Amino acid sequence: MSELAARQAELVAALVGGAGPPPGFDAARIAATRHALLRKRAGEVARAWPELAFALADGWHAAFADWAAGRAPQGSLRDGWDFARHLATDRRLPPEAAAELAAREVLWHYNGHAAPRRRRLPAVRRIPAGFVVQVAGHVRPVRLPREAEPRIG
Repeated sequence: MSELAARQAELVAALVGGAGPPPGFDAARIAATRHALLRKRAGEVARAWPELAFALADGWHAAFADWAAGRAPQGSLRDGWDFARHLATDRRLPPEAAAELAAREVLWHYNGHAAPRRRRLPAVRRIPAGFVVQVAGHVRPVRLPREAEPRIG
């Protein structure tokens, strides 16, 4: 690897990988650029995952930036998917975003590592107010009657 390529790799690691600033770079400028890149990345993910971003409202940018800091970008679809799963694991995923995640998961198979691929078989995912079902590529929410809704929490 050439010296230039090594310096570029150090800079990229500092901007998106959470590494410290490389020698000869202003730490404050690196931090400002890192912050700007995280905001841009959050905006891109919000376009791919609108319900997730809307559900978190004013806390969207901060919550996403906290999660994304130190993680290499995987593209807006995968970043949003991983972030939504992270919130679901911590039981902090709002119901609207849970429905969006369930709709994606019945239509696509994503294991957290490889690129998502379309599902061929029917799939079902539970959401707070019912289920999301995919059959023959068509996604349908199935709502439970109010008195039959499962208790969450």
